[in-house]
Amino acid sequence: MNVITKTIDLGNGLVITLETGKLAKQANGSVTVRVGNLVMLATVVSDKEAKDGVDFMPLTVEYQEKYASTGRFPGGFFKREARPSEYEILVCRLVDRALRPLFPEDYHANTQVQITLYSNDKDTMPDAYACLAASAALAVSDVPFSGPISEVRVGRVDGQLVLNPTISQLAVADMDIVVAATHDSIVMVEGEMKEVSEEDMLAAIKVAHDAIRLQVAVIKELEAAVGSATKREYSHEKNDFDFKAKVIADTYPSILAAMRDSKAKHDRSAAIKEVLEAYKATFTAEELAEKGELLKKYFHDSEYEAARDLVLKEKVRLDGRKTNEIRPIWSEVDYLPGTHGSAVFTRGETQSLTSVTLGSKLDEQLIDGAMFKGYNRFLLHYNFPSFSTGEARANRGTSRREVGHGNLALRALKNMIPGPEVNPYTIRVVSDILESNGSSSMATVCAGTLALMDAGVKIKSPVSGIAMGLISGKNGEFAVLSDILGDEDHLGDMDFKVTGTKDGITACQMDIKIQGLSYEILLQALAQAREGRLHILGEMMKTLSEPREDYKPHAPRIEKIMIPKEFIGAVIGPGGKVIQEIQRETGTVIVLEEVGDKGVIDISADNKESIDAAIARIRAIAAVPEIGDVYEGAIKSIMPYGAFVEFMPGKQGLLHISEVSWERLDSLEGVLKEGDKIKVKLQDVDPKTGKYRLSRKVLLPKPEKQ
Repeated sequence: MNVITKTIDLGNGLVITLETGKLAKQANGSVTVRVGNLVMLATVVSDKEAKDGVDFMPLTVEYQEKYASTGRFPGGFFKREARPSEYEILVCRLVDRALRPLFPEDYHANTQVQITLYSNDKDTMPDAYACLAASAALAVSDVPFSGPISEVRVGRVDGQLVLNPTISQLAVADMDIVVAATHDSIVMVEGEMKEVSEEDMLAAIKVAHDAIRLQVAVIKELEAAVGSATKREYSHEKNDFDFKAKVIADTYPSILAAMRDSKAKHDRSAAIKEVLEAYKATFTAEELAEKGELLKKYFHDSEYEAARDLVLKEKVRLDGRKTNEIRPIWSEVDYLPGTHGSAVFTRGETQSLTSVTLGSKLDEQLIDGAMFKGYNRFLLHYNFPSFSTGEARANRGTSRREVGHGNLALRALKNMIPGPEVNPYTIRVVSDILESNGSSSMATVCAGTLALMDAGVKIKSPVSGIAMGLISGKNGEFAVLSDILGDEDHLGDMDFKVTGTKDGITACQMDIKIQGLSYEILLQALAQAREGRLHILGEMMKTLSEPREDYKPHAPRIEKIMIPKEFIGAVIGPGGKVIQEIQRETGTVIVLEEVGDKGVIDISADNKESIDAAIARIRAIAAVPEIGDVYEGAIKSIMPYGAFVEFMPGKQGLLHISEVSWERLDSLEGVLKEGDKIKVKLQDVDPKTGKYRLSRKVLLPKPEKQ
């Protein structure tokens, strides 16, 4: 067994160990990553041959966290790991988006990267090491790959940038970004921030890149030690470069003209398809049978060149806009009368219909993963039906793309949701994309902001979002595009989404398709993005500029009260009897939890009268009886020596037979009976037992002596 180990020292006690040659040796490549108690295994397996008709990179990235890694049992009936959680899907996407651009364009063999977390402590974020592990596994394999690459997380804690911060550090950080890069260039950025500046974000990216260079250097050492620098030979494409030159020369002028003349998405697609069909008509059936697939491929290459030249040489975009121009915007709020808040946001040919639902603490989402366990009070779900792009496609459940886009919008908005002292609600935002031609996740952010304000949620500041693109030339020329179209994303070099308020950035997501993106271009993209999102924010404010003063009439009302800890049991009652009775009789939903030395109670209902009635009942139970105060109570039981009177909810005292009347009574029969309402005065409280002594006679006129 030839075990090879390399270490990476990132400083501040953060030492990463890479190991290969011990585990999973039948995979094409496998590497174990260790950081403290974290043990993560990454494997890569790639078929030797590509399947017929495959003209893309069939890459699958899987990430799984074993519950045993943190000493926990999985939930559910089967007590075993099941389908990936949303968090695991998001980690898959972080790795996939970083790796995919670095495989050769002509490599089409089915390739699977699997990353498994086998051990960890409860304060280490494993996602920061997943891409490092995957890249190292590719490096020690014979699979062609233009790496190495790695990822790091950067958090800003108390004004200081921290590499791969712990979970407890992230809880107080105002910046949390994950950066992927090769030695030379940034490949991907994703994260959330609490209204930070563009300059601060760029500084964090530079710190991340310096750390990544250290990791990449060690991966190269590992690759050299294994002796895997020579990659497998493959032939997954058949090319005829003379034919390619002919196709491009023949079709380029017509494609360019179609792009100039057709500004709308479907019109442009139809016009380009006409060019293709007309060109195919110049070939015989035998020629198409022989070279039809190559023709389609090279026609797409011609389309690619034409679109880029239109921008770089003619300074015209596919829809006729300037590089920094935003498409027309219109929006509307309160569109869905039955919801608690709603908005339609339309920018060009992209449209989101978003709703807001307000719920109680009982509606919180339970998070029960291997690493994270708790509750989520703010949910955002993003749906992308096929009709939004004019396609007929079966809906097969939530896609990874939908999970990723929804998470980006959630991170953009979540830090603007006030805390429970201002916002007592669990909030669910749902964005349905009705039209899509570029940046539907950013439309979700804008529609989500408007819908939240329409619902009366007192967000800290409105948020808007924009997607930026890049077209770069062979001689160093480039154009940064604001508010990109779907085709500009597909044919361009960058998709950079930025969200923020007027005061700073709240989230970002960047994917780069080329190597060598300079910080100069990145800074220009950030500056242009700020200009664009502030313009979009201004258009949104024309529809609704601040949260509504009150919630909708049909929205649930929630009041929060606190009681001393010692009264929690009395409010709940034996077996929950008291609290259930209050809910049934007042028509409310009551949630009680112990926080420190207090009982925190959320009371929700669809009207204020019900809430007030429940509060009165609870306050009565939690009130402290005062000696000398007069109460109206009900007789609960009669004994030979007196009556027990419930003078406050849950509190009974003894009305001794001698305290019922000024007259001497031998029995209470005929004087009092169970259920009678009487007024009593609290005379005393036994300091040892806490029992209450009541009197009725002191409230009655004292008879004169005969």
